[in-house]
Order: sequence, then structure tokens, then C-alpha cells
Amino acid sequence: MSNTAATLYNPSNLPSNDNINDYSYCVDVRGQMFVRNGKMIAYYGQLRFEALGSVGLAGLINRAFNSASYVSDFIVINGQGKLIVGDNGNNIASYNLENGNLTVKADNLLAFEDTLRCQESVVEGYLTIIGSGLFLASSCGPVMFAVPPICVDEQALLGWADTPCPSYRYDYSYVQSTLSHIGAMVGIGASGEEKQLEFKKIGNDDMVLIQSSESNLRGRDMLEKILAMLPGLDHDDAQAVYSNLYNRIHGQQ
Repeated sequence: MSNTAATLYNPSNLPSNDNINDYSYCVDVRGQMFVRNGKMIAYYGQLRFEALGSVGLAGLINRAFNSASYVSDFIVINGQGKLIVGDNGNNIASYNLENGNLTVKADNLLAFEDTLRCQESVVEGYLTIIGSGLFLASSCGPVMFAVPPICVDEQALLGWADTPCPSYRYDYSYVQSTLSHIGAMVGIGASGEEKQLEFKKIGNDDMVLIQSSESNLRGRDMLEKILAMLPGLDHDDAQAVYSNLYNRIHGQQ
């Protein structure tokens, strides 16, 4: 062990509903909370973890989690204790709503209190959080807050509050440039310089949340998910995966 001084955490010195560092967060659980499946890294106290399909949670789901497309991505934590969450080394930040609403990219929503209501946004791939309470979101790098009107790279956008849903804006002068034609020929899609999400301003509380990078969250790519599951496969399942991949690679499926 290094001689460098390190903080030794226990229930008395862990932060209360705050970051331990940029990549982990400590939640004071006092009742029920929704957390993305697989993101608990440690806890103190008496906590119970239940799948959203468990008997007895129908009322909670109906009231606080009206999102059929994402119901399997979250669990409910019950009890009293200190819950420490992490997300594959992605940045984690907390947000407090007071009778408000904020729409956030679904893959980035990490946890939220049951005093909030979560439902699918009309914009595909986003969830809208409504009410009063705490929620956590992951991001690729720190988050900046901007006031509209503003245009944002689609990959860098984390969410928005108190402003209308964005619309796409294309820079046709860029699209028609020589570099864009070359990109089209080699199959490169539109970048943030060609295609953006445009936000309009309607009030003084309008806000747009922007990540510091256009990269995907670590651990959210399909390949990363598959590779992470491989160590848990038994011999027969691993053999079945190998056979399927062999057939696909050699064009037999």
C-alpha cells in the first residue's frame, strides 16, 4: 500500500448526497430510490434491491416511473443507509428540482428519488423528470449550463429545462463544402458542424445542459456491454456465443 495519505471512509465521514469524487457519489437513502441497474459499488446500512417487476411495486411504478422502454434498466432501492454509485468512470453530477421539469438523455440518467416522476420524452432517447427531488446523471466530462438561443452538437447534449423541445438545424454551406462531399463518399455521417440541435428561448429559466465531449459514455456501447458479460458465461453458453459469431463472420447466417 502506498504511503500517500488517503481518506478512509466510513458512514460518519462520507458526504451526504454529494460527490465523493468526480466519478462516484454518495446518496443518503431514506425510503425508496430508483437506480440504474448495476451501478451500486458499495453501501452501508440496511438496503434492499428489487427489480421493478417485483410484486408490490406496481403502485410505485405507476406513480413515479411511467417509462416502459426503460423499466428494465432500473432497480428500486429500499431502506436506510449510505449508497455509493459509480458509472464506469464517467463523471457524475446531482441536480435538485423544485416543482420543475428537466429532460435528460436516457442513457445518462443514473438515479432519482421516488418523489420525482419519470416519463418518456416526445424526443426519442430522452426521459423527462418532473416534480421536486434529487436525481443523478452521468456525463462524458464535466457539464456546462448554457442559456438559449443556442445550437448544440447532438452527441454533446445532456438535456434541457424549461425550454421547448429542440429542432434540427443544418448548415448547408458546410454540407456542400468539399470536405463534406468527401465524407459522404466514404460514408461519414453528419458531424456537429453540419447538424445541430437548436434551442429557442422562451423564458428566464431556460437552460441547456452540455457535456464536455461528443463521445459516448463509457460502458454504454453495445460491444462494451457484450464484453463485460462474457466472464459470467459458463462453458456451454460461451461455446454457443463462439459458434454464433463464427457463423456470422463466415457468412453462414
